[in-house]
Amino acid sequence: MSEIVKVVLTGGPCAGKTTALVRVIEHFSSLGFKVFTIPEVPTLFTQAGMNYLTTNKGFFYQGEKATLEIQLALEDKFLRMAQECSEPCIIVCDRGAMDISAYMSPETWADITRAVGTSTAELRQRYDAVLHLVSAADGAEQYYTTANNAQRYEQMNEEGLRIARSLDKKVIHAWTGHPHLRVINNHDDFDTKMRRVIKEISSVLGLPQPIEEERKYIVEVTGTLPDDCIESDIVQTYLTTEPGNEVRLRKRGWQGKYVYVHTTKKLSSDTEQVVTERQINNSMYEMMLGLADPTRSNIHKLRRSFIWKGQYFEIDTFLDKLEGLVILETKGITKNEPVKFPPFLKVIRDITGEKDYYNYNLALR
Repeated sequence: MSEIVKVVLTGGPCAGKTTALVRVIEHFSSLGFKVFTIPEVPTLFTQAGMNYLTTNKGFFYQGEKATLEIQLALEDKFLRMAQECSEPCIIVCDRGAMDISAYMSPETWADITRAVGTSTAELRQRYDAVLHLVSAADGAEQYYTTANNAQRYEQMNEEGLRIARSLDKKVIHAWTGHPHLRVINNHDDFDTKMRRVIKEISSVLGLPQPIEEERKYIVEVTGTLPDDCIESDIVQTYLTTEPGNEVRLRKRGWQGKYVYVHTTKKLSSDTEQVVTERQINNSMYEMMLGLADPTRSNIHKLRRSFIWKGQYFEIDTFLDKLEGLVILETKGITKNEPVKFPPFLKVIRDITGEKDYYNYNLALR
């Protein structure tokens, strides 16, 4: 049986998924991978006569239930095909099961998943990684278009842009809780966005990646954060390991739910590293805590994540022994791009590249 990795490409309207799919196929096929792509099921249904804006509740329910059933069936069939391949395989889903939940009430989603015999937790676990491409409607409005998708309901006007931004954030909320959810920013150079997609999939495949510094700042929160920011409670524990490597356990909780992730970082050269992440259950997490590095304390922080003008940010407010420290971290903003700092933050100091502020070193007793 071949090695199989399953990835979701998702995002709000006009995010660049179609182009990204082409780039993924070309890049990884040239490296010897067999690439399968699962089409966007709601688009297939719309072309076949489904109306997701219908006011007929019964029609809507049956249509959405059928959408989920066909999504899962397609993924399962392609997985069985991939299992017969001799070369390593990548299955790329143009949207995944949890995207469907963003277009209905939580109550309707609960009814549909129950009827299909699954749950939100099970659906998230079907995928090795989820890459969310931010809609051009948020921070790159000049590139927003409906020309490449005649089925799109969010038109090129102010109301359409507002709806597109809202859907973009709903989709992120739907996938929150997946251990390898990555948000891909908009960039002035669209190729930069596409290269980030390739980089993130390469990371999931365990291919060596260049060591890149995310830009970090000590900040003070001076105003109100966006209502749609995602709050989570994070506890990181570092384990004993060989010199030069880093092994971490992370317990991340939000809305009373927890995800446990084991992460290993190994240098493959002076400029490249291999990062491996895997989700573990609570029992494995509790057992591995016994391997905690005695020279390092736990890192406990409140994380608030949000998109501002097409750029993705995380604000970490540290607790316990590091109480009072607040760090803003950018995600996927290149070193040549300006950071669009939100007005509710005051930048105290740029700490990009300062090793004293790496979580691994902050944990030193």
